[in-house]
Amino acid sequence: MRRLFPVTEETAARTPDAGGARTSAAAEGSDLVDREWSLDELAAAYAYPEPAPGGREPWLRANMVSTLDGAAQHGGRSQPISSDADMRIFGTLRGLADVVIVGAETVRQEGYRPARAREAFAEARRAAGQTSAPAVAVVSASLDLDFSLPLFTSPSVPTILLTGAAAAPDRVATAEKAGVRVVVAGDGMGVEPARAVRALADLGLTRLLSEGGPRLLGQLIAADVLDELCLTVSPMLTAGDAQRIAGGPSVPVPKRFALASLLEEAGFLFGRYRRT
Repeated sequence: MRRLFPVTEETAARTPDAGGARTSAAAEGSDLVDREWSLDELAAAYAYPEPAPGGREPWLRANMVSTLDGAAQHGGRSQPISSDADMRIFGTLRGLADVVIVGAETVRQEGYRPARAREAFAEARRAAGQTSAPAVAVVSASLDLDFSLPLFTSPSVPTILLTGAAAAPDRVATAEKAGVRVVVAGDGMGVEPARAVRALADLGLTRLLSEGGPRLLGQLIAADVLDELCLTVSPMLTAGDAQRIAGGPSVPVPKRFALASLLEEAGFLFGRYRRT
């Protein structure tokens, strides 16, 4: 069964029931949709905020998947805990984004390839002034990457490499020789998340999508630059010691996000949470 639970100001404000949980019209059965969502519906459900009068500000969302027991991976990869619907939403989020931000370790583990142009999103992207496919921006301090991979040698939109000012000059030269656009977003070896967001916005890339991994997401959370989290909860249990969706040091005070929408298919939950 495929169901859409829209969360609006009206439903979010409903009085808690006797058990203390908030209910919505969808939960009461009046707004359920039992069919496959079209790409147009998904694109509308996950649309980026409309530009402010002064122009479009960067909006950074992350897309991650987690099992019921908190694992973001199985066997080092996210694919085993995903689903067909999860991949449709994954493709939709890419179809809406200007740029996909990803950590170097995820590039190595997941075998990242360039984002491809999809006909289903071609007209909307042209109307929005976007390139045919989102660029991929890889975050790396060491630049320990295989620049002979298709992600670097044959993307439809040149791949971007976000790094620090102290990156090894020979690795920078190798990347640029492969056609990669190197962008400095930090004074030392590492990348400063706020500077990375601003650097991408300065390139006209304001619809930002991070696909992890956990270490990168943890850095974005700690720097308080994450505007939205799209989280798939997979109805699976893996045990083991797999990473959570976000790693790194704990933040001093938990950051509160509000549920914007919730979809369900075959036990998979697809939540969209925005900063409050």
